[in-house]
Amino acid sequence: MKTVTMRCAALLLTAALPWAAGAADAKLDWPAKQITWVIGFVPGGTADVLTRIAAQELARRTGVNVVVENRPGASGAIALQLVARSKAGDGYLITVPGPLVYPTPQPEIGRELAPVMLLAQGPMVIVGPAASARPTLQDVLADARLRPDAWSYGSSGNGTSQNLAGELLNQYAGTRIVHVPYKGGGQAVADVAGGQIPLAILGSAPVMPQVKAGVLKAYAVTTPYRLDSLPDVPTVEESGFKGFAASQWFSVAAGKEIAAGPLDQINAALRAAVATPAYKAALENAGMVAGGGSRSDLLTFIQADNAKWKALIDSGAVKLAN
Repeated sequence: MKTVTMRCAALLLTAALPWAAGAADAKLDWPAKQITWVIGFVPGGTADVLTRIAAQELARRTGVNVVVENRPGASGAIALQLVARSKAGDGYLITVPGPLVYPTPQPEIGRELAPVMLLAQGPMVIVGPAASARPTLQDVLADARLRPDAWSYGSSGNGTSQNLAGELLNQYAGTRIVHVPYKGGGQAVADVAGGQIPLAILGSAPVMPQVKAGVLKAYAVTTPYRLDSLPDVPTVEESGFKGFAASQWFSVAAGKEIAAGPLDQINAALRAAVATPAYKAALENAGMVAGGGSRSDLLTFIQADNAKWKALIDSGAVKLAN
């Protein structure tokens, strides 16, 4: 079997957007003239909003300018490698998305990258065309068992959190719903809305407007809790699959050469940032919940999440080549 590296879900940031440092709560003891916060994906999406708010608060609370810079390519691997090779004086942070599986080993938080904090996490939503004749997830899965060739689901790509959630659902339900990888969630939304594919499993932010507009039917959310913004949509667990849980999440890491003291200061600033009204409002709009916790909490979270998906990946259910 191919070696795979687990990674976090895609965070998207605007290019080179700086925030000037103001009066700091505590001056950051870090030998960088500025912090460059790197994202390995193109601009747009929920993470763009969430990370800009966090970056602005980080600048205000530490007295250090923060520049957000996206370095897309190779599903985020280029950015990961850049920060993993960086020196402390380069001043890099990186938003790491997850879970995401790479076909070849990439820098990992806790090894080549230093953990900082979990930014946010949230559900994915299983959706179909609004005109679907199957009213519930149970109906979809019952028909998929009878007619396996008639069912497929779209996601934003091979090895993504949506792909993992779909294959986990296949295991729980005893189905063989075929994965259709797209290069982004937008195209998958368009195709499922137009009836080209019967299902999609995507992040909550891109599907909520279409669900509320009656363009898509939401069958279930993948987390153990319902979304406040979609209160009538059940969880997969409520749909008859006890113990089912899958989420996408966004974390922050740094180059491993940065000392623990500055990283603890950054963690404290970001913990304050995710408690601000602006951040909470952005989370609510996106159907996400705030992260937080210590640096060691993030490492524990990642290790547990990787262990959760290991058996599924080892089974060969997740295909990594597009």
